[in-house]
Amino acid sequence: MTKRYCRYSVLLILLLSGACSPAAERTAPPAPSPSEPRTGNATKATPTPAPAPRPLSSSEPAAPAERRVTLAAVGDVLIHRTIYEDARTQRSYDFNPVFEAVRPHLEGADVTFANQESITGGTALGLSDYPAFNSPFEAADALRDAGVDIVSMANNHTLDRGEQAVRQAIRHWKRLGVEYAGASETEADRQRLRIVERNGLKLAFVAWTYGTNGIPRPPGKPYLVHLLEQERAFQQEIAEAKKQADAVVASLHFGTEYIRLPSEQQRKWARLAAAAGADVILGHHPHVLQPLEWIDNGNGGRTLVAYSLGNFLAAQKKPGPHVRIGGILKAELRKPIGASGGKAAVVIGGVRFLPTYVRFQAWRGYLVIPLSQASEAELPGVRSIREEIANHMRRWLPELLVD
Repeated sequence: MTKRYCRYSVLLILLLSGACSPAAERTAPPAPSPSEPRTGNATKATPTPAPAPRPLSSSEPAAPAERRVTLAAVGDVLIHRTIYEDARTQRSYDFNPVFEAVRPHLEGADVTFANQESITGGTALGLSDYPAFNSPFEAADALRDAGVDIVSMANNHTLDRGEQAVRQAIRHWKRLGVEYAGASETEADRQRLRIVERNGLKLAFVAWTYGTNGIPRPPGKPYLVHLLEQERAFQQEIAEAKKQADAVVASLHFGTEYIRLPSEQQRKWARLAAAAGADVILGHHPHVLQPLEWIDNGNGGRTLVAYSLGNFLAAQKKPGPHVRIGGILKAELRKPIGASGGKAAVVIGGVRFLPTYVRFQAWRGYLVIPLSQASEAELPGVRSIREEIANHMRRWLPELLVD
């Protein structure tokens, strides 16, 4: 049983025990069983008090005058062969230990986003890695269990194993109750706005990729993966999302692999997204961290941009530590109660970043850990690397808190 379901049970017991009190005004909803999926608009369970505070936990209780939502986001989840072989059990796969060290940071946010780069089409289609990925369903299960609420499926590997893998992955995300963006089953699904609501705030998620490694979308099915193509249509979709939600989070798969600064193309698409109404932009594809930045949205406000959140989990054979370093971005979205909609209605603050590290030895024993837990033996010069990463992420955002 995951900690999330344990919390539901504890909450239910506490509420029922106080039901006879005159102060009790509401009855608790039925607690979901571990087998029930969590819907995209479901509310995360209230964390059980712990002896020690958890890092990157949700914000302090909001004042009555405003609504608050904490958003956490991670980068590329790219399941290479050595990772799924390492997770193999006698009858299945178990990726849960991989995320155990960072689970509190993911669960602690109201909404948690991940870029699921390798398609999770399941074992029935045959597992594979680079250059054409297909990952076990159990990788998706572990992300859900670690606290992920929504994933982007729009990336250059979406069509690696064809239409069937995309459909299988979407169906499994649905079974898990995890929302998905950037890929669709049908044209009607393509038109459905992905909204996750927490604490009375509606967050719309939109996602696109620059391409699919030259693999064309099936004729008549452009909805299968959402491509960065027409600037006008791109901006119209964001503007329409802003009309229906309090804030828009745009996931953009773009940039140049292994380059640690954004390209002019990345900056262009980020500016277009900000001008159309995006409040937060989450970038992916370079597989290394790129700095954060505030950019003017042209409407009296500003947009938070993470040009690349790096690899959250991957096993790329590249020299240097940077393909093993990712991170968890956290931001707080606040809106005064009664404020009218519009691009300036939501204020973003509390921005902080926890660098992470993919620990393994001889391509076995994969764990995602805070970079601060990496030892000198496994990562020589770790102290200077941590300092350099902090300075790198603060390059254009000097007030950024780096843990």
